[in-house]
Amino acid sequence: MAEERDDRGDRPLDPRAMEQGPAREVEAPGGAQRTAEQGRPGDDVPSNIVAQTREGEEPYQWHSGLKREHGSTDAIEFIDVEKSFGRNTILNGLNLGIPDNQISMILGPSGTGKSVCIKHMVGLLYPDRGDVLVHGQSVPGMVDDELFEMRKKFGVLFQDGALFGSMNVLDNVAFPLRQHTDKGEEEIDEICRRRLREVGLQGALDKFPNELSGGMRKRAGFARALVLDPDIVLFDEPDSGLDPVRTALLCELIQEVHAENGGAYVVITHDIMSARRVADYIAVLWKGRIVESGPASELFDSPNQFVRQFLSGEARGPLGME
Repeated sequence: MAEERDDRGDRPLDPRAMEQGPAREVEAPGGAQRTAEQGRPGDDVPSNIVAQTREGEEPYQWHSGLKREHGSTDAIEFIDVEKSFGRNTILNGLNLGIPDNQISMILGPSGTGKSVCIKHMVGLLYPDRGDVLVHGQSVPGMVDDELFEMRKKFGVLFQDGALFGSMNVLDNVAFPLRQHTDKGEEEIDEICRRRLREVGLQGALDKFPNELSGGMRKRAGFARALVLDPDIVLFDEPDSGLDPVRTALLCELIQEVHAENGGAYVVITHDIMSARRVADYIAVLWKGRIVESGPASELFDSPNQFVRQFLSGEARGPLGME
């Protein structure tokens, strides 16, 4: 499978592409775990990451590597993942576990590699080093047929909904079922109508994308992401382009649907209000590594200066305009 190239590494997922040794751990205070590879002194730090670091500071001095217990198994795991595009290093020894049956959020500054993470999850990108596991299976180690089957475990809500302009809402939602299953049209119609009722679009079946508001397109994309009953649902900045009220309503919808269906939901965002509303688990990504991760309630009370600054949106702190 040809590897996608991206000069920046932070571009959103392209829906068209979807059709085509473990880290050492040592104990840390409070029942957390510290990944030994994170924040170690003497790292050979890439120049683009050094350029993001203030004079007098170490590149990873705020990366405690704390991995607090989440009370579940990992649906997805990154193990010492490194990824570069040319001379630009995006992921630099990333260790991250995404818990099953929870809503997880990967937060971090713009351009820090959040979208690159979800491209690795579905095999649109492969790590230069390290491994990515989905339900314990190595994604880079899969042949094309295995990768195709693995992707059926995923539903994806793309940034703009990514609906086909020539299809009405019902046909857009039915598309994955017609492409990937042998179900008859009567069963497909029943599944799609049920999912559209869940997202409040039962009255918009015959509308085309250009007749929908931004929030309605997001909800239609959400319904399409659910029709294959995925084990894992990825949301690539679902709040992008929405006003605060519609963002709150979408967050409420994500919670309601997750409560009914379960599974691992992974939300990529830098919107802190969305994190406060829906996150069970938060991982803060910066400079290609996780600063800290754990249950949302614990992260919002973290003493880490970077985590505290980012989750409160303060101007003063380790993160500047570098």
